[in-house]
Amino acid sequence: MADVPNDNGEVRSERLDHVLRITVDRAAKMNGFTPEMFDALSNALTTLDADDSLWVGVVTFAGKHTTAGLDLPRFAAAFSGETHYAPADTRVDAFALKRRCRKPVVMAVQGITYTIGIEMMLAADIVVAADDCRFCQMEPKRGLAVFGGAHVRYVERAGWGNAMYHLLRADEFGAARAKELGFVQEVVPTGQQAERALELAQEICALAPLAVQEIKRGALVYLERGEAAAFAEIGAMRAKTARSKDFAEGLASFREKRAPRFEGR
Repeated sequence: MADVPNDNGEVRSERLDHVLRITVDRAAKMNGFTPEMFDALSNALTTLDADDSLWVGVVTFAGKHTTAGLDLPRFAAAFSGETHYAPADTRVDAFALKRRCRKPVVMAVQGITYTIGIEMMLAADIVVAADDCRFCQMEPKRGLAVFGGAHVRYVERAGWGNAMYHLLRADEFGAARAKELGFVQEVVPTGQQAERALELAQEICALAPLAVQEIKRGALVYLERGEAAAFAEIGAMRAKTARSKDFAEGLASFREKRAPRFEGR
């Protein structure tokens, strides 16, 4: 089922057991993003976050390319202050600048992955890149600063020198360099990226979902508030998981020498 009309781009959601596969499709325009696409993607990520039967999200992109970036004419008025457009509101947003999804998000990218494509993948938890990927944070070539968090997340992942090396030059680099920088976790032959992302999601779904979510939450505390705050969360993380039915199931499966059957409770 399409969330937005084809002329504005399409964001489809498909439930695969405990996985929500989200597909962004404006392939005829190299997946150039419109405001409607951001709105629909935010809705899909918020559904993933809120639905307890969904444990992992996979974001994929139709066609040969992840995205060429924004459809700039659609956003020009908002950028200049003539109109106000807030794509995320209180929902989960694709850049995780305000509200981040509490569930794991795996993203698959391919071909041209410019500007917002990089920023969205850096907001995900795990990224699988096709070996034909071409990355570029090209906003300075259009007279713009970066708006989706690249100025922070490049530094977090790659360190100051590597971040400035690419951000200030707005150069293009490939999948091998992106993996070297820590931007992507796996590089696979072109055409296999979505399948591999789904495989990783299924691996995560074999684990206790509450435990997975608490690990992500605790790691985010470290990023947002530092080491001491993250260590202070250990008690809460232990209490939430050790009192869960999934922990009891984990113990039972260990004793009975069988695979666990987690329920997320």
